Amino acid sequence: MSDGQRDRDLGMGCPISRRDFLNGIAVSAGGALAGESLLAAVAMGGEQSAPEKTAGYYPPALTGMRGNHDGSFTLAHRLRDGGKWDASGPAAKSGETYDLVVVGGGISGLAAAYFYRKRTGSGARILVLDNHDDFGGHAKRNEFTAANRMLLSYGGTQSIESPGSYSPAAKDLLVELGIHVERFFKDYDPNLYKKMGTAAFFDKETFGQDRLLTGMNATPWPEFLANAPLSDVVRRDIARVYTEKVDYMPGLSIEKKRAKLATISYADYLTKYCKLSPEALPFFQTFPHDLFGVGIDAVSAAACYASPDDYESFTYPGFDGLGFPEPEKEEPYIFHFPDGNASVARLLVRALIPGAVPGGTMEDVVTARADYSKLDQADANVRMRLNSSVVNVRHAEVAANSPKEVEVSYMRGGKLQSVHGKSCVLACYGMMIPYLCPELPAAQQAALHRLVKTPLVYTSVALRNWEAFSKLKVSRVYAPAGYHSSFRLNWNVAMGKYRSPTSPSEPILVHMTRTPCKPDVGLSEHEQNKAGRTELLETSFATFERNIREQLGRTLAGGGFDPARDIQAITVNRWPHGYAPEYNPLFDPDVPEDQRPNVLGRAKLGNIAIANSDAGGAAYTDSAIVQADRAVNELLKG
Repeated sequence: MSDGQRDRDLGMGCPISRRDFLNGIAVSAGGALAGESLLAAVAMGGEQSAPEKTAGYYPPALTGMRGNHDGSFTLAHRLRDGGKWDASGPAAKSGETYDLVVVGGGISGLAAAYFYRKRTGSGARILVLDNHDDFGGHAKRNEFTAANRMLLSYGGTQSIESPGSYSPAAKDLLVELGIHVERFFKDYDPNLYKKMGTAAFFDKETFGQDRLLTGMNATPWPEFLANAPLSDVVRRDIARVYTEKVDYMPGLSIEKKRAKLATISYADYLTKYCKLSPEALPFFQTFPHDLFGVGIDAVSAAACYASPDDYESFTYPGFDGLGFPEPEKEEPYIFHFPDGNASVARLLVRALIPGAVPGGTMEDVVTARADYSKLDQADANVRMRLNSSVVNVRHAEVAANSPKEVEVSYMRGGKLQSVHGKSCVLACYGMMIPYLCPELPAAQQAALHRLVKTPLVYTSVALRNWEAFSKLKVSRVYAPAGYHSSFRLNWNVAMGKYRSPTSPSEPILVHMTRTPCKPDVGLSEHEQNKAGRTELLETSFATFERNIREQLGRTLAGGGFDPARDIQAITVNRWPHGYAPEYNPLFDPDVPEDQRPNVLGRAKLGNIAIANSDAGGAAYTDSAIVQADRAVNELLKG
């Protein structure tokens, strides 16, 4: 079969909802949302380059390549590669002065603005700048319309994970925003897919033939693996490590076992301690992808043992006989809005700029349509300016003997301009901060340069229905060697007026996860991440679409799935810089916690403080909020 014929069978030529941003302006395949006059206005700069005030501007509904979308990182890469921030000439002084300028409109930046206003009064003048076309940072909302109904999913930050262990500042913030976590016990339905389990898909390129095996983690392992395209030795070996209860570290105390597990990869633990055949490793290789961003070759055995046992994670065998005490029961993994933590970001924006997000409860924020034209009003005390890439942050004297202010220069609509703030919070990516603020001490810059995020892809696919999943009795698929390592039907969350699909005949969203890393070549986690970022930036949307259609089509073929007929829309949330970097004992030096790069890198300099999840060394919303709280406190203490 020719490539052209295969593409036609996959539906590559089918009209799907595919809308992207061009220089911050929404354009459809036919250009219906942006005319030539509007594009010309963007090129002119100034107030005319305010795409947010354009009719039809609504980033959550855009499909195609999202996440770190084209245009959001152009200037950052230019600075990284040695370009001068003022190569086009000095920044035009806007004359705008604020009490606080926040660089970064993600949850940490929005929380910093919230905390600052709370502690200084409602009259505080605050400006939030962000290089993306939408607010929320990684808390990205994916909004689709199918069969005249709204379908929501998340394109980044997913959950309020373990809210019971949140810091006091984060717990208080949730309550003040109107988020009552106990309501998720009512809104989240854990039973819709109860009779539909997890399957494993073995592809012919890796395992010799395409085969979907249902009943993973539910059927006894020997029975589940009986029809797997694996050798008899490998099938028996996998079943053995899952079923036998053996102490693979005899003679060691519990403490020494934990210490040893932290120094060896899970792959080494399986082969050197559990004596698993190396030929069985491909089955387990991508287990940690969705949580850690790399495979079992670059994640410690200790991290795999401690991995949460929830719907998103896999059961890691080999630990049952080590004698560890039963872990404390964790909170259920149910605390997520239909659009993930995008609703947390929307509630923060509502609190800061009430006119931008109508409504007044955690329920109605889900279906509220944000009014982006209200984000940057000249007469408002709090303003947010999207499509604005900050390129320089420095202390500047306004007048002789006067307190230093912070001058923030940014590019918007092709125009370099600057604003002043009495203080500034840098809530952007940690590794970018040295390029934006070169006056930081060299040691601090070196620490920040090490805070490089983990690449990740979250793909949302709108389907005409989910009858194929229902026929196969599958709600989630693990693909050991798939382009996306796993995919599943969207969460069933009913909140306010929003209702998730409950019948297989209804349209639904499928969430797919891809982690671009390079295992089996001896690379460290950081080296694998670097290679993954390069791959993501070089991969076109067409390549993603072809692989998505191919993977869903082959996996669900037994249920009658036809990618050309059943796929309605695709959003690829590309994050070359995704998860905040966390300490990995396999590769990171063992130093006291207060000497780790995230701690050294977040030190305040004058009137400039740093807040982001990178600074907390943890890829969680709680960390982002805690760091915002700390940064604001540091500024206000002087």
